[in-house]
Amino acid sequence: MSRDNLPIAAIATAPGRGAVGIVRVSGPDVLSVMTAVCGRKLQARHATYLPFLAADGSVIDQGLAIYFPAPHSYTGEDVLELQGHGGPVVMQLLLARCLQAGASQGLRLALPGEFSERAFLNDKLDLAQAEAVADLINASTEAAARAASRSLAGEFSREVTQLGTALLNLRVFVEATLDFPEEEIDRLSLLDMLKQLQKIEQLHTGLMHRAQQGALLQEGLTVVIAGQPNAGKSSLLNALAGAELAIVTPVAGTTRDKIAQTIQIEGVAIHVVDTAGLRDSVDAVEKIGVARAWQEIESADAVLFLHDLTRAALPEYQQADEAIRLRLQALAARVPVVDVWNKSDLAPMPVAEADAIVMSAKTAQGLELLRQRLLALAGWQTLAEGNFSARQRHVQALVVAGDHVQQGLHILGAGAPALDLLAEELRLSHRALGSVTGVMSADELLGAIFSQFCIGK
Repeated sequence: MSRDNLPIAAIATAPGRGAVGIVRVSGPDVLSVMTAVCGRKLQARHATYLPFLAADGSVIDQGLAIYFPAPHSYTGEDVLELQGHGGPVVMQLLLARCLQAGASQGLRLALPGEFSERAFLNDKLDLAQAEAVADLINASTEAAARAASRSLAGEFSREVTQLGTALLNLRVFVEATLDFPEEEIDRLSLLDMLKQLQKIEQLHTGLMHRAQQGALLQEGLTVVIAGQPNAGKSSLLNALAGAELAIVTPVAGTTRDKIAQTIQIEGVAIHVVDTAGLRDSVDAVEKIGVARAWQEIESADAVLFLHDLTRAALPEYQQADEAIRLRLQALAARVPVVDVWNKSDLAPMPVAEADAIVMSAKTAQGLELLRQRLLALAGWQTLAEGNFSARQRHVQALVVAGDHVQQGLHILGAGAPALDLLAEELRLSHRALGSVTGVMSADELLGAIFSQFCIGK
């Protein structure tokens, strides 16, 4: 959370050189900075071309200055934006001049994400919209950027609010019934409660599905390619990426460390990680690579267990594969494993496993089937235009809210439902839902969210 209500300033554009750079100032009494740096008072919401002045009256730069008086600004406070040339030295000089001019008002450097945090605190954005700002900046695919833009426009928040309103209405009904215990609860009242809660369950299911898709679209899926040396892991990475990223040789153990690349499949970011071949080795460097490979496997969203068809009949190869499989099975409950049989162009032999994928990384045979399997593992379904972005935090909050709804349905299904317990389940569900938009959020949560933003945003 913001430490105080003092005015703040920061460079709002990305580090490095560019045609344009922006210094942003927000908070009470930015007029002193405006008059000192711009030499005059500006007309609200009009871009004015003028020189930016140093303390001795010399010119630091020339550019556009825009003043947004509260509450009609991004943060809901008075905001001054100075748009000059985007050289890092010029930007630092301009920022230093603003801090100097506003020193008597307590002007300080902004913390990461503090402008968006103040927008949230001043009811310019709810929490889901504020997070969408960062998601839009960090989007790695066009589909993710479009989804984040829709969340920023409030589409996700409106669906959450609709569900919250339905929960609130039912809570009011249940609480009113509890407040008048002398009135007998008839079958019609219980049936009405049940119908309302079933409608809430339907709304929640739809929202939950879309939030899961939105989180996947925004955060992507981490897939690790694992297997024995020379199974074709680096070739598969190159084939998926459509570029020669990893060195491919006939020599076993060429890959000693992980190689990662992000690809897109139907707009979903897939973070593919190539790892060292899994085997016992006396080579110290290769042993470190194998240990790191298992670390990547344990933290993956999915694993492609790659097999070599040209060696599939060899007893020693089968034995080594089985040892890897036994270790992977310990992770199978939380990390899906897909068997992929490579080099079908050299050994087109049948494979017993019904769910296995037979392919050739060299000729790309079976590659599209593998791409679709990756999307299926992620739970992706092609959605109509209008999908919004979400985060795992939102998904987890919706899971909690849904669990309490299910408990409420169980209570209502009992012979003599305990309405006080139902009221508590509805309250807990409503609270979990409120954490998505920030209606009910702990200060620690807000601090953790906004600290991940870039400075100037």
